[in-house]
Amino acid sequence: MSLVRSSSSTDEDLEALVELFFRERFSTDNPIITEAVKRMLRAGGKRLRPRITLLSAAACGGNPLDHLHLAAYMELIHVATLIHDDVVDNAQTRRGVNATAVDYGNRVSVLAGDYLFAWIFKNVTLNYPHPVPHVLSATLAEICDGEVLQLQALGNLDLSLETYVEIARKKTASLFAASAQCGAVMGGAGAADIAALRAFGEAFGIAFQMRDDLLDVTADERSLGKPAANDLVERKTTLPLIAALASGDGDFRAEVRRFYEAGRNDAIPEVVLGIEREGGLRATRAQIALYVELAKQALEPITASAAKKDLAQLTDALLY
Repeated sequence: MSLVRSSSSTDEDLEALVELFFRERFSTDNPIITEAVKRMLRAGGKRLRPRITLLSAAACGGNPLDHLHLAAYMELIHVATLIHDDVVDNAQTRRGVNATAVDYGNRVSVLAGDYLFAWIFKNVTLNYPHPVPHVLSATLAEICDGEVLQLQALGNLDLSLETYVEIARKKTASLFAASAQCGAVMGGAGAADIAALRAFGEAFGIAFQMRDDLLDVTADERSLGKPAANDLVERKTTLPLIAALASGDGDFRAEVRRFYEAGRNDAIPEVVLGIEREGGLRATRAQIALYVELAKQALEPITASAAKKDLAQLTDALLY
């Protein structure tokens, strides 16, 4: 399935055009920063945010070919957050290659992320009308707030599902929501369709984060492009663990607490087995299905089109 085929007169692959922009047109005034960012881009990625931007524009009657730069900016915001995340988390790999900080050091990595944010917003404020610059600046504030909330929740075995969802909404779903909203705005949508697509992006983003947290404890390092069970290594309390603690007995909670306090990563396989045994994986899949359904319901007011169908199919893919 081609997820980003234009529904306009062209049949060029829009996803390929975004990649072409990254390879041939993206550059900054600083060659070190440009290469650090391009290196991250060459490592791959799903490019979901630009795809949602383009599909949202097309779903509202716009020509997505006119919005390739905006789509690329959405991915670059994501890349900048990843560069910063890897410094904060002391990560060694990202998408199967060395994290930026490993090759360039923490100082250059932090400055590269900062510079990239500034470069994006310089271009956005210069070239896009209200409310696009405001949406993106508010989104960046939400992402940072979500990351701080997640840091404050490290090792908290009493973290509630509601607080977990709020963290996911801010640090992950806010950029998906902004991608859909800005795509709709630039596609010429009315207020109702803009609101519907923003709601779609938010629900999609929450489901995406839940799926990412599920894969962290079920997939291997090769398929993830980063160490498996990394959330447990970092003592993050994610949905599979929250759900397992909610349904498990006191023995499982005590086992997890001992693991967190001792810091013995060789005990991770037993914790992962406990999460599965106590129903954490099953409950996480049920929550993903719930938010997938909410995302698809948000799309209902949008006029039927190939782009709308692609958005729904993109959402269904989170179930597998």
